[in-house]
Amino acid sequence: MINTVYRLASPRRFEIAFEDIDLFGKNAVVRPLRLSICNADMRYYLGTRDAKVLAEKLPMALIHEGVGCVVRDGSGTFKPGDTVVMIPNIPCETDEVTAENYLRSSKFCGSTADGFLQEYVELSPRRLVRLPQGTDLNVAAFTEIVSVSVHAITRFDSIAHSRRNEIGVWGDGNLGYITTLLLKKLFPESRVYIFGRNYEKLADFTFADGAFQTNEIPQGLKIDHAFECVGGAGSQSAIEQIIDLIRPEGTVSLLGVSEYPVPVNTRMVLEKGLRLFGSSRSGAADFQKTVSLYERFPEITDYLGNLISSVNDVRSIADIKAAFEKDARRAFGKTIMKWNI
Repeated sequence: MINTVYRLASPRRFEIAFEDIDLFGKNAVVRPLRLSICNADMRYYLGTRDAKVLAEKLPMALIHEGVGCVVRDGSGTFKPGDTVVMIPNIPCETDEVTAENYLRSSKFCGSTADGFLQEYVELSPRRLVRLPQGTDLNVAAFTEIVSVSVHAITRFDSIAHSRRNEIGVWGDGNLGYITTLLLKKLFPESRVYIFGRNYEKLADFTFADGAFQTNEIPQGLKIDHAFECVGGAGSQSAIEQIIDLIRPEGTVSLLGVSEYPVPVNTRMVLEKGLRLFGSSRSGAADFQKTVSLYERFPEITDYLGNLISSVNDVRSIADIKAAFEKDARRAFGKTIMKWNI
C-alpha cells in the first residue's frame, strides 16, 4: 500500500513523500487520530537546533506524540478499530542492564526515524498500547510526555531514600504540571511544591500543596527531593536553587533539556551527599503504566485536559503549518492536531 508521509524539508517548510507499507507483514498499520506537537518538534520546525543537526536529520516526518486506530495487525494482537497509543521509541536490541530508551542503538520517531506525521503509521504491535474505552483522545494524544514523567518518578522511587515529606518540582510548564500532578497521586502523603516564575501559570497548579515564585520562596522552606523540569537557559538557576534548598542526601531528578552545558555547584553536591540522575524519554512499560494510571485515577485526564491550548482540524499541509505556527505563539499547554488528511 502506498503511504503519504509529510516531512519537514527545512525550517517552516513541509513536503510530501510516498512510501510503501507492507500489509501482509507482522507489523501493525495504524491510522493516526490525534497528534500532539512537542517542544522538540518545534525546535526542528523553527530551525533552532544546531545547523549541523538539521542538515543531518532533515527531511524527516515530525511528531512523536499520538494516538490512532488500528487498521490491520498481522500478529493478531490488536483488532481493526482498536484505539491505541503509539510508542515512538524503537529498540533494535535488548540489554539486561540498560533500558530500551537509553540504548544508543534505539531509534526514536521524529528524531532518528520518521515520526507520526503520516497518512498511516507502520509499527510493531509491541509499540502499541490499547486505550480504555472512553478515554479522551485529545489528552491521550500527549501520553508520551506523561510517560516520560512516569518513567522519571518510577526511577526516583527506586533510588531516593524513604523520607519524602516534602518534594519540590521546578518548572511551571507542561512537564512540571504533569510531574507535580502525578507525584501528588502516587505519593499522597507527601507535600508536593511547585516552583516557577509565572504567577498565572502557578495558579493552575491547584493540586499542589504549595506554589511559589522562585524569587519569593518562604524563609526556612526545605525539601527532601526535587524534580528539575525547566530546561534551556533556566536550568542553571533552577539546579542552583534546588541544591540550596534540598536537605542532605536528597535526590535530584533532572528532566529539563538544554542545548548547552549547564554549570553545577559540585562542591555543595558533595557536601550534602546528593544524588543527581537524569531521565530521558520512556519505554513500553512506562506507557503501559501511564495508561493504567488513567484507569486508576480518572481525574488525572481531567486535570491533563487543562493543558490543551487548541485542537486543530488538519486536512492539508497548509493546516499542518497553521497548527505549528499556532503552537509557536502559545505561552503554555499542548497543541493538538485532529488528523483528517
